[in-house]
Amino acid sequence: MDNPDNPSPETQERWSKDPNNWIWGIFYYNKEDRRLLPPKRNPIMGWTVNFANRNSVLLFVFMMLFFLLIVFVIESKS
Repeated sequence: MDNPDNPSPETQERWSKDPNNWIWGIFYYNKEDRRLLPPKRNPIMGWTVNFANRNSVLLFVFMMLFFLLIVFVIESKS
């Protein structure tokens, strides 16, 4: 059995190709997958957020808040 924190490449491939793990084909949702940023369906496109993982969603929210803060600071200086 795979270690949930470090799944085998075969398990990762199976999770990625399973259409049941993709909501509307774009949002990754897999409760078994504990990775914060799993690769997108097409790995060349980068990573996505696992919306079934609370820590992954928190990371996403903090990243968005950080970028909004940067935009706010830049806009307030002009």
